[in-house]
Amino acid sequence: MTTPVQATAERFRKLYGRASAGLFSAPGRVNVIGEHTDYNLGFVLPAGINRRARIAVLPRGDGVLRMATTGTGDPAESTVAELGPGMLQGWSRYVAGVHWAFGLRGVAVPGMDILLDSDVPAGAGLSSSAAIECAVALAVNEFSGAGLPAEDLVLLCQQAENDFAGAPTGILDQSASLLSTSGHALFLDCRTRESRHVPLDLAGEGMALLVIDTKVSHAHDSGGYADRRADCERAAATLGLGSLREISLPDLVLAAPSLDALAYRRARHVVSENARVLSVVEHLEAGRRAAGLGPWLAASHESLRDDFEVSCPELDLAVEAAMAAGAAGARMTGGGFGGSAIALVPASDAARIGSEVCRAFARADFLVPEVFEVVPEDGARREF
Repeated sequence: MTTPVQATAERFRKLYGRASAGLFSAPGRVNVIGEHTDYNLGFVLPAGINRRARIAVLPRGDGVLRMATTGTGDPAESTVAELGPGMLQGWSRYVAGVHWAFGLRGVAVPGMDILLDSDVPAGAGLSSSAAIECAVALAVNEFSGAGLPAEDLVLLCQQAENDFAGAPTGILDQSASLLSTSGHALFLDCRTRESRHVPLDLAGEGMALLVIDTKVSHAHDSGGYADRRADCERAAATLGLGSLREISLPDLVLAAPSLDALAYRRARHVVSENARVLSVVEHLEAGRRAAGLGPWLAASHESLRDDFEVSCPELDLAVEAAMAAGAAGARMTGGGFGGSAIALVPASDAARIGSEVCRAFARADFLVPEVFEVVPEDGARREF
């Protein structure tokens, strides 16, 4: 039976007429908890998942960058020396942006023939863009001889997303895609960039993590995400803080009169979400069951819905229907404005709960969601 890696390598050979020199992959991610806290220098708890972007690569000596995909999207071509923000659209900007970011660091970046093959759904809130960036970063890091450590590649890929693709994200997505390990979530302090792996043995507990892709597409480079980031920065500046990481919830309540109502709600989400992340990490590291995370997941969704206002009717219904069907906990995941929810469910009931969610969407006359199980998986790697 042909594996996805073998299939990508064969497609590369047919497209370019030569075998690739290597194939690299990186996972999408779910964020267990800690939404919109990364760019506020707070805490996050993502996990890489068993949906991956795969990049087959062959270096070229002429500086030409040829990019193709097995999915939707036209091939693109440029030269490494000519790359600059705004010159490409769609999936190819994530590939080219990484080459550009290496070049800014003085790395002699070779041209490449590249084929992208990904089963991370685009626009679903599972960081399909970061998966592409991180797979490409491994390839460029190796074939350019740059030899950068994974922690530096996180910042390089974030720069590609921020400054080349125009999406003002924090370091959550790239950290999860590069640093995750199987059977664990990644606890990341976005101010110090220190991280550690937190046990998340769902199968051992008889639990499963469902992704409910609402099919409502989102994009981080749209205005809503940037507006929320600006709201947070305005709240921090008004309070005389470098970031919202620097204030506790009781102190924020005391400082509420100095903020307008919108800025206060945005800040309240971030500060309370940081506290929820720390509580979840403490719970898991104490050896307690993941099934007990439900109240924190519920509180996170309510805060994202009401204070941060990044949910939507489809995400709210996904959470409500999953909980009504017997999920231990559920919440939207990712930047919001569409995308996916996650539901922590008994493994024996996963199929039934997924079916109940789909029926609820049908009754509401929404698009039929895609519901699938994910497991925590290793970060970016060379496949061969």
